[in-house]
Amino acid sequence: MRDLTPFRIARLEEDAVVLLDQRLLPDEEVELRCSSAEEVADAIREMVVRGAPAIGVAAGYGLALAALRGEDLDVAYGLLAESRPTAVNLRWALDELRPDPSPEHARALHALEVERCRRMGAHAAALLAPASRVLTHCNTGSLATGGVGTALGAIVTAWESGRVEHVWVGETRPRLQGARLTAWELEQLGIPFSVVVDGAAAALMGTGAVDAVFTGADRIAANGDTANKIGTYGLAVAAGHHGLPFVVVAPTSTLDLELASGREIPLEERDPSEVSVRFPAHNPAFDVTPAELVSAIVTEEGVHRAPYEASLPRRPGSVR
Repeated sequence: MRDLTPFRIARLEEDAVVLLDQRLLPDEEVELRCSSAEEVADAIREMVVRGAPAIGVAAGYGLALAALRGEDLDVAYGLLAESRPTAVNLRWALDELRPDPSPEHARALHALEVERCRRMGAHAAALLAPASRVLTHCNTGSLATGGVGTALGAIVTAWESGRVEHVWVGETRPRLQGARLTAWELEQLGIPFSVVVDGAAAALMGTGAVDAVFTGADRIAANGDTANKIGTYGLAVAAGHHGLPFVVVAPTSTLDLELASGREIPLEERDPSEVSVRFPAHNPAFDVTPAELVSAIVTEEGVHRAPYEASLPRRPGSVR
């Protein structure tokens, strides 16, 4: 892959947080320099950087930048924490950094996410039989994490060991994170894939062309209910109907064990103009997949199965 190293996705320099602008991919590779915590929050809100772990990394760098610039850290924390509501990794990263918002601490948090991706990939890849055909949704690779990825990282790891034959990439409307970003990453890696329209996924499963569905997550409640990009719930229903494993791959920083169920997860509603500039539109960015539809949740700690209240790690891993 062309220079898609962790610090290409997000990094902290002396006077700015530098982000690869994912709104312009795959056509252009442009970096955006953010000179304040407010500019980092705006970049997160506008999806310059997206994907739950990568949002957390960027927010951590934003708080460290605020400390370097002598900004009011309470104000900076609030701006960053409110930039997007669903991904719990963002607030987890800010809480990790708040006692010590140093550049070294922020970079250590990023390094921790990179290591989590490596471990998740190994655990999840082992769930696939040789030559599997895997369907994935949205983007869960390097762009979304700053590491090798969550669900897509597992697919990459499985490909390297001969466990993946083909990847089906859901386009992920309305912002096309699958068709633009996941497809681009797979192309760089030389992994066989096809983009499919979101509405074709269930029919594709019905033909027998899918062996498993792997997705990421933006927040996971204590009971295993999982918030992820809109359209994930439908994939889980279709996978269950066709007897296919539906696997969620996410780091422990995505766990929100203070929430009993997915009913308590705040779901972001985005600008209707992303869907239609002429007609009224409903534009939820996420949905919640009930735990009973999830075959396994994979974190860096291993493979967890129902009942998730007992099997999920009791607390997110810490950089300290």
